[in-house]
Amino acid sequence: MSLEKNLDRVLARYDELVKLMAAKVMPPSEEFARMSKECADLMPKIEAINLLLDARSEMADLADLIADTDGEPEMRELAEAEFAELKERVSKLECRVQLLLLPKDEADTKNAILEIRAGTGGDEAALFAADLFRMYRRYAERRGWKFELLNVNEIGIGGYKEAIVSINGSDVFARLKFESGVHRVQRVPVTESGGRIHTSAATVAVMPEAEEVDVQIDDKDLRIDVFRASGPGGQSVNTTDSAVRIMHLPTGIMVSQQDEKSQHKNRAKAMRVLRARLYDAERQALDAERAETRKSQIGWGDRSERFRTYNFPERRVTDHRINLTLYQLDKMLDGDLDQLIDALIIEDEAHRLAEMA
Repeated sequence: MSLEKNLDRVLARYDELVKLMAAKVMPPSEEFARMSKECADLMPKIEAINLLLDARSEMADLADLIADTDGEPEMRELAEAEFAELKERVSKLECRVQLLLLPKDEADTKNAILEIRAGTGGDEAALFAADLFRMYRRYAERRGWKFELLNVNEIGIGGYKEAIVSINGSDVFARLKFESGVHRVQRVPVTESGGRIHTSAATVAVMPEAEEVDVQIDDKDLRIDVFRASGPGGQSVNTTDSAVRIMHLPTGIMVSQQDEKSQHKNRAKAMRVLRARLYDAERQALDAERAETRKSQIGWGDRSERFRTYNFPERRVTDHRINLTLYQLDKMLDGDLDQLIDALIIEDEAHRLAEMA
């Protein structure tokens, strides 16, 4: 849809909402609340559109003044200079409006479930998974987000085979959704006596945390097993059957949880993760018809694809999706990720703007 049609559509919808909310016969309270929210969501767009339309109108007036051959030359020169400045301003306003009119991902405002798993590379991959865990935890601290550990499977040397966390806060999923994929590390492992650089990998999955209203789960579709929790190497850490394993029979998705001593708490955490995985699967299924386009865009490619490399000898991080290299590895591992994440968001917006053209 062209920009002009989008402007007309948004303005017409806003006018319609204002009239409905001001009608003598008030709509039901729930409907009124929904319209109020939609109206509030439209306000930034309406303000930007009005600024654009005013600037365009002013440009048209200046164009008439410039075209008036009977006018004073000095006035025409001033109008031409002002017209040039206004033309640049209109271009920026059009870009701003286009960004505001981009379809919103409904999940952007949701919290997120973050899963990190060691990939190829044995103990070194598990140590790298732990590095990523700390990186995201520190990033959450910088953003003022709540970082809650749901489940962790550690190895004896401080690495993680798997870690699952819940991250709560403002725009969590919007900023983390492009982190899903294979993260590759190149460095000399602490166990390497010859000083050779090894390549290992860990996978990251970021899913919007779904509410019960987002995903309906029927109890008859679940198989729930309880067992005794154990620590690294099979060491018993609990003498009761508090650990929980939940299988969603229609999809085969399985979640295990054993961090809590309470079976009830473990089950509640497992259900949060299961709900997020099911919601994520539904989102991907709904977007299936756009799969080829999605693979060409950042953040929506195959999660098995290599997309970021952390090179320790060169102190660099390279995101291969947008060909961005930053020589700030230490800062990024300490949670300073905004520069990279902002670049990913900008690139995604550029792709979506191109789709609208």
